[in-house]
Amino acid sequence: MHPTELPPRLTGPTAWLGAGMARREDWIEPLSAAEIDEIAAAAEPLVRRGADIAQITRERFPLPMLAPRLAGWRDTLLRGRGFVLARGLPVQRWSMRESATAFFGLGAHLGHARSQNGRGHLLGHVQDLGLASDDPNVRIYQTAERQTFHTDSCDVVGLLCLQTAVRGGDSALVSSNTMWNELLARSPELAAELLKPVATDRRGEVPEGGKPYFTIPVYCWHEGLMSTIYQRQYIDSAQRYADAPRLTDAMVRALDAFDALAEDPQLHFLMRLERGDLQFVHNHTLLHDRTAFTDTPQQRRHLLRLWLAPDDARPLPPVYAERYGSVVPGRRGGVEVPRMRLVAPLAAQ
Repeated sequence: MHPTELPPRLTGPTAWLGAGMARREDWIEPLSAAEIDEIAAAAEPLVRRGADIAQITRERFPLPMLAPRLAGWRDTLLRGRGFVLARGLPVQRWSMRESATAFFGLGAHLGHARSQNGRGHLLGHVQDLGLASDDPNVRIYQTAERQTFHTDSCDVVGLLCLQTAVRGGDSALVSSNTMWNELLARSPELAAELLKPVATDRRGEVPEGGKPYFTIPVYCWHEGLMSTIYQRQYIDSAQRYADAPRLTDAMVRALDAFDALAEDPQLHFLMRLERGDLQFVHNHTLLHDRTAFTDTPQQRRHLLRLWLAPDDARPLPPVYAERYGSVVPGRRGGVEVPRMRLVAPLAAQ
């Protein structure tokens, strides 16, 4: 693609600078005591009867007072800056079932939960399981390693912090739309490379009839919107498959430039999730990262995770169906493999 034919510079609230965002706190959303009471009241009957968390819907988790605010969060995620940090769930005094029920119920007001792995987990547990990412069937969230900047395979990812690490584990965010603008200004020939398909490893979670990798460009320009999908370690590990398209020298330079932009402290910023914090991130306009962390037997970092598909999500190009299964809002994203049963486990498995 000739530089004059490239998608334009991106404007609006999705294109922000991390250095500026780090100086602000208006993106922190404290929950009021009344809102927390409403969440607890919605969760209590479900917890009392041991309801299947995987079956919780918006209708089964009524939040008449908080619902308008949640609708505002969804608009901020999908059409605004792309992230929200809510603060104050009392996870210190709640049981695991209470915390998981409340989190799943809140998430149901933002989108439909999607499976996060080949075992059909609608509720994920982000913990160090003593694994290492050099195993091609291990996903990095199961380790204590730094993740590096990436997207998840869903419209919106949500996290609830149950316990912090002793050291590290900070969350980092960067606008992939801002990164496009920088790449377009500095190296339009490399920007053009990232509009070409690239193979990404599925890490052993292969849909029926599918290949062990999917092939989608890092950047997709569709209906006037720029969407991003990226995980560099999995792009590199996809090269283990003989039939995967080879990474050209030009593509490697483009990926390296993309990584360097994400690492630029002017572009990204860090936040420390506290116990009871809820973080929601729009994967199509942001990349997220997590620094390496250290646990002790007495204090182990533990986050709950949701992958969400909002009904009013942006249009995605047809090629995304290769990873998302569908591009229909509300029914797309996640991992689907044969004979998978959807569950919401209360412990890491």
